[in-house]
Amino acid sequence: MKTIDELLSEGVAGKRVFVRADLNVPLDSGTITDDGRIRAVLPTVKALADAGARVVVASHLGRPKGAPDPAFSLAPAASRLGELLGSAVAFATDTVGESARSTVAALGDGQVAVIENLRFNPGETAKDDAERAAFADQLAGLADVYVGDGFGAVHRKHASVYDLPARLPHAAGFLIATEVGVLKKLTEDVRRPYVVALGGAKVSDKLAVIDELLGKADRLLIGGGMAYTFLKAKGHEVGISLLQEDQVPAVQEYIARAEKTGVELVLPVDVLVSTEFPDLKTKAPANPTVVAADAIPADQEGLDIGPQTRKLYASKLADAATVFWNGPMGVFEHPDYAEGTKAVAQALIDSPAFTVVGGGDSAAAVRILGFDEDAFGHISTGGGASLEYLEGKTLPGLAALED
Repeated sequence: MKTIDELLSEGVAGKRVFVRADLNVPLDSGTITDDGRIRAVLPTVKALADAGARVVVASHLGRPKGAPDPAFSLAPAASRLGELLGSAVAFATDTVGESARSTVAALGDGQVAVIENLRFNPGETAKDDAERAAFADQLAGLADVYVGDGFGAVHRKHASVYDLPARLPHAAGFLIATEVGVLKKLTEDVRRPYVVALGGAKVSDKLAVIDELLGKADRLLIGGGMAYTFLKAKGHEVGISLLQEDQVPAVQEYIARAEKTGVELVLPVDVLVSTEFPDLKTKAPANPTVVAADAIPADQEGLDIGPQTRKLYASKLADAATVFWNGPMGVFEHPDYAEGTKAVAQALIDSPAFTVVGGGDSAAAVRILGFDEDAFGHISTGGGASLEYLEGKTLPGLAALED
């Protein structure tokens, strides 16, 4: 895989460099609430601009239906990128139309433009190879060189991620190089004990990675909504907690495998419960009750790990040499249910281990709950991509960057 350092050493002055970034930032009425993904691509964009390239930044945002939708415009991201760069960033109001062509044509050496949301064009996400290829051909007309730096999208077989690199000289940006280097530390020559903390809502989202980790990790800590399917698989009452009943047989198999292979599988011993889901807008007090994990009342819902589980999980992380964390331990967006996620984050900070926060909601929680990002070994920009890499899958966007 060619690196951006190699590309820069060859010279990019005057060349149009297409940077596939991940600017898929959360928006609240057009206001960016977390600019972490924009900051992540900044080193690549700045290095190219400083070297005299004419930088064309492209990304998706949200899931529009293959047509323009103002709610998913990249205009706020383009504006924020300009603020972070300290220089004006041009914005094209389409992807491959007149605005994109004229905006790119007007770029001078060292200048940057952002084109509109790639998913406004149905060719970006098309299942049909020919339709996707046709859109990639149009995108290729905007550039001389391709740099892949949108790690959060490399597990997608999309035109700008998979098809476009085949049409242009290509290299991996700084972010992708960093992400792949970190993931190799979680899959090759791992320092042990290797502890994995998994949370989030659905166990089905994590089944494949659990399957893979049962042969690699020394210890698995389970929290979040997915924990209740595990507790149900152990025969416990889970009340009205989030439950994927159809996944119980698979989870029972994993529990048996963990016992057989000597992988320590740690489940909550107590949980915070309530009869109703908290109001995440008003943050009104929820007044939850703490109950044993095997004694959840039939009319109650588990919404966070309890105080004894926090202590238990912190102790299980304390002696680790490598830690991967993906998924919050509870409904961290509400202060009454944030303590479990806070406890895991703090345990990672306190641990001498190499710690990796696996993107998605975990990365958002770190920022929302006020933790210093530099206190962790690495915070990934791609939760789904990280999980699929750990599952051993071939990621289309990475494969496309290989020579």
